[in-house]
Amino acid sequence: MAGLIPPRWTGPARNQDRTALPGRSDRGLDSEEVEHFRRKLKYFFMNPCDKFRARGRKPWKLCLQILKICLITAQLVSFGLSNQMMVTFKEENLMAFRHLFLKGYADRRMDTYAVYSRIEVYDHIDYIIRQYMNLGNLTAGNHAYEKSGGVATPLSLCQQHYRNSTISPASESFHIDPHVETECTDIYPVQPLTNTLKARQQLNFTLDFKRLVCVNVYIKLKAINLQTVRHQELPDCYVFSITISFGNKAHSGQLSVTLANDVGINECSDWSVSGGPGKNIHELLLLDGLVILACVASLALCARSVSSGIKLQSEYAVFFQTLRGKKVSWSDRMEFVNGWYILIILSDSLTIAGSILKMEIQTKNLTNYDICSLFLGTATMLVWVGLLRYLGFFQKYNILILTMRAAFPHVVQFCCCATIIYLGYCFCGWIVLGPHHKKFQTLNTVSECLFSLINGDDIFHTFRQLRQKGWLVWLFSRVYLYSFTSLFIYMVISLFIALFTDTYETIKQQQAGVQQSELQAFIAECKDPPSSSRYKATPDPDRYKATPDPDRYKATPDPERYKATSSLWFLCCWLCADEKGVGC
Repeated sequence: MAGLIPPRWTGPARNQDRTALPGRSDRGLDSEEVEHFRRKLKYFFMNPCDKFRARGRKPWKLCLQILKICLITAQLVSFGLSNQMMVTFKEENLMAFRHLFLKGYADRRMDTYAVYSRIEVYDHIDYIIRQYMNLGNLTAGNHAYEKSGGVATPLSLCQQHYRNSTISPASESFHIDPHVETECTDIYPVQPLTNTLKARQQLNFTLDFKRLVCVNVYIKLKAINLQTVRHQELPDCYVFSITISFGNKAHSGQLSVTLANDVGINECSDWSVSGGPGKNIHELLLLDGLVILACVASLALCARSVSSGIKLQSEYAVFFQTLRGKKVSWSDRMEFVNGWYILIILSDSLTIAGSILKMEIQTKNLTNYDICSLFLGTATMLVWVGLLRYLGFFQKYNILILTMRAAFPHVVQFCCCATIIYLGYCFCGWIVLGPHHKKFQTLNTVSECLFSLINGDDIFHTFRQLRQKGWLVWLFSRVYLYSFTSLFIYMVISLFIALFTDTYETIKQQQAGVQQSELQAFIAECKDPPSSSRYKATPDPDRYKATPDPDRYKATPDPERYKATSSLWFLCCWLCADEKGVGC
């Protein structure tokens, strides 16, 4: 029996035994049908162990989730170790390039590295050119020039400047064309260079500091990451696109110097590992393939369960309307939608996407580790969080889940109110204290600073780092910081914790004197234990495919509708009802 038996309205003359629940109106469903549907609902909400006792149904989803966690964790560890070696190699090369190409970098911090005179600008550019020309004799790594057609790629020296400008600060006048033009000069590493000043004069490269916006030096180098050999992986070949920039947008007399490094990863064209081969890439691809298969199977099973729950919810809504004459509440409807399954579906989708990207990275068709790391990391977190569903079958562990679920709506409402106050402080601090405090110069740093203050970090230094240029700003900063820390530390956080505390106490009281919804109370009337043989005769909701026909309940004549009509007409319609419940 795939669904409910369509009810046939037969009057007392046929001696049909119809259920009569205390306090509820009788809607023409016999007791056997009501018990059958109640048993069906109870089976749907059973945990995997009870379902196994009821019908011997194997907990395939549970076993698959355990297998999937093992596979995904192994995949993530493998990818994480490879990613860690790649990140370490990139960071170490970036630091090496800064020491090689930035003059006097060892004595300076990168955020304060700048030059302040024309001579310094030319000296630093000459230093970069000289270091690039003598790279083979200077570098301690395996760096080399990138070659195209057997010729080493040149160092490109580019300056960006305004097309036309006439600036006279003395007379407070200027004329400027904001269109920016770019001029570049290529320098090939033919032989080691000793006199860079003479070479620069031959290149006729002169900077017009009145119009200058920035100077960029572009360098391309190659290297091989050999540390992967110790981890039984084949080394990768790296292409470093280095950009050294002298920024002069503000024309303030300070040219900030930055070195950025863009990395491309390729499979080496010619390689040989003596003493043992590197790890076969097919083994890693096989692991990724198994992960994808497990996730596809898990996604299909969970999607089927969600679909079955939605269908059973529709059937219950029609059944409840027929039995009790009122609509099912929204909270009872949501009981049929298992949020854990939706979480698993989301994690499976992310894992499949991340595994495909990982396979592309391993075959060197893709070099962006960040997107792959985002997908795999988020998916693994969701998979492990999904284990809470099975811990929730135990009462001691379930109270954490119940508390989080019950407190979530109140937490969202509370956070909305707190965020409004927080944003107000952010904008106020940015505008007022930004010119006088380093931590308030941008909205991003303001938000980070205030969030640190909420957690009690760096409070004293935030007070001390204000540049005191006037008593008004100093006084405002004290009122601003004292009010913010007092409001959020002593009030907002305390109220936030109180939300969870009150919810926890409420749930403990509800568990002591069990407060049930109408759906739970309806199911609780089924006294059949999971070991009862009656469940074997009840259709499995997870395998329920037939779409419920609401008309078979809605078309059932409702005796309450005919109270205003004559008893003869009511009796006629009742006795003449056909199999679909449609009267004469």
